[in-house]
Amino acid sequence: MKRRAWMKTGLGLGLLPFVSEATARLQWRNITFTGLGTVLSIRAAHQDLGVLEQALQQAKQVIARVEDQMSLFRPDSAIRQLNREGILRTPAPDLLHVLQRSQQISAQSQGAFDITVQPLWRVFEQAKAHGALPDAREVAAATQHVGWQRLAVDAREVRFLTPGMGITLNGIAQGYAADRVRETLKQAGIAHALINTGEWSSLGQSAHAADWSLGVADPRQDHALLGRLSLQGRCVATSADALCAFSEDRRHHHIFDPHTGYSPTDLASVTVAASNCLQADALTKVLFVAGFEKALALAKAWRVDALVVHKSGRWKASEGLRWHSA
Repeated sequence: MKRRAWMKTGLGLGLLPFVSEATARLQWRNITFTGLGTVLSIRAAHQDLGVLEQALQQAKQVIARVEDQMSLFRPDSAIRQLNREGILRTPAPDLLHVLQRSQQISAQSQGAFDITVQPLWRVFEQAKAHGALPDAREVAAATQHVGWQRLAVDAREVRFLTPGMGITLNGIAQGYAADRVRETLKQAGIAHALINTGEWSSLGQSAHAADWSLGVADPRQDHALLGRLSLQGRCVATSADALCAFSEDRRHHHIFDPHTGYSPTDLASVTVAASNCLQADALTKVLFVAGFEKALALAKAWRVDALVVHKSGRWKASEGLRWHSA
């Protein structure tokens, strides 16, 4: 599965900002590379170019380590091994953390977020290869292998408690990678950066000494924006039904309701702004399952903000978002 870019970088909004002497001396660098199933980028600044270049290389190494553990695109990754063998002994600390947080979010969301939906992905992908959709019996059979409670996770081993299970971290690993890159850059002394790992995080301000802002893509019109979102120091993640659809009408796509085995019916996209990107990434799926009418109330309960777009094109946003519609 390849992920579309649903948010684009933007300049700060509002009045022309004051640019201090220290900000004017900053040297900016952009790097773009592939990973985590998409095109990644980091834009960052520092007064010392050597410090900046070293920090950017460290950031790329962080993403490579996340891929080694959590990518379904790498046949030798740790989760591919788990999916093949049903057990993974002594999981790496990063992977253990993500698995434990996934289980916590599953419990808090009453199973709306569930990394064990991989059997559903497999059955829909196999049917798509033949130009079809799986029938109800195939979906029901795959759903029998889904259930976060049957994934045992501790520092000694990760194990499936029933045969036929599988996990995917595509709904949380990109967010975790953004958090780790942000932490790495900050520890290296980088005060200003915009990080794109498929989800978005930032430090400080843009080159114009203003808040970072992102253009949010219209899920129904290619190359069109719904509007612009100022980050306000928060992390932002988006999920959309067009990122990977199994049917032309986008009724069936890569986001599953773990309880039914099918995709949620009424939303086209969900954008979440949160204090960390792992949470923002995971909660886009929780709100998708909740649906258009309940999503914003649920976002408030999780203490995050959200923008939700109905399949009809209607949208609504939390009051806490600094949002400028197109």
